[in-house]
Amino acid sequence: MKKSVIFGALTVAGLAAGAAAAGTLDDVKARGKLNCGVTTGLVGFAAPDANGNWDGFDVGVCRAVAAAVLGDPAAVEFVPTTGKTRFTALASGEIDMLARNTTWTFSRDVDLKFTFVGVNYYDGQGFMVPSELGVSSAKDLDGATVCIQTGTTTELNLADFFRANNISYEPVPIETNAEGQQQYLAGACDVYTTDASGLAATRATFEDPGAHVLLPEIISKEPLGPLVRHGDDNWGDAVRWTLNALITAEELGVTSANIGEMAAGTNNPEVNRLLGSEGSLGEMLGLSADWAKNAIMAGGNYGEIFERNIGESTPIGLARGLNAQWTDGGLIYSPPFR
Repeated sequence: MKKSVIFGALTVAGLAAGAAAAGTLDDVKARGKLNCGVTTGLVGFAAPDANGNWDGFDVGVCRAVAAAVLGDPAAVEFVPTTGKTRFTALASGEIDMLARNTTWTFSRDVDLKFTFVGVNYYDGQGFMVPSELGVSSAKDLDGATVCIQTGTTTELNLADFFRANNISYEPVPIETNAEGQQQYLAGACDVYTTDASGLAATRATFEDPGAHVLLPEIISKEPLGPLVRHGDDNWGDAVRWTLNALITAEELGVTSANIGEMAAGTNNPEVNRLLGSEGSLGEMLGLSADWAKNAIMAGGNYGEIFERNIGESTPIGLARGLNAQWTDGGLIYSPPFR
């Protein structure tokens, strides 16, 4: 889910510079609430329940940041954003951070002036089709109609793939995942394409998920992660190291079940620095000594958040794969807490 802004890069950059100047960390503390931009609704990643309570993998990052900065994982205002509005909302200061299946790219980092604080999900673009089509490869989709969110890198990747394979397609433009799901199920398009994780999450909501298949081709690199505005390094550090705390906690065996005991002190100096029983990492960030402990207690470590929301035991059923810890052959890795 990798959309472009609806106005020029220079305008976005100007908004970002102005919004960052005030100091977001101080603003969030004074406000007593984190404004976190999320998707309009993608089950497993960010979606409200019937009572309006948000949950999901990306929501877990927002709550961890709120817990680290404010000591309260519930002190979050979730702001739904579309692919077209998300960058405007961040640049203008409407939201403090964006945690919305957003791909880290050169132009978004350099030209649009956003800082990606890390990767919380390594993904790639895939394809979903009805099983009844009998298609087993994306290379067999010549002449297909494809539901695609316009103005996105998804759209560009799609064009590149079909051109490279000398096949044609007819785009069916959509703006949100909900619209794409509706159009796809109504038969307005033969194929739905977006990040593979998004396809798995969407399929899990179908009445008969088994009637739809994810094709084997992954046609792009999509490192997804939270982002903030350029020029606000104190705030970027707070968000970055909160994500790193969740990752490091899993690596070191710190869980929501044992964190109380481990916070009292262990024989592992990095655990002690992480949880604030020794050292002054919190003070360096302008946060309390137990900032990381609070972040981890909000929803567990990285692995716990993953498994609870999108893991193999959920209807979405995503394996860790590239998103396993580096010690297990994956790409999830945090710099050291020292």
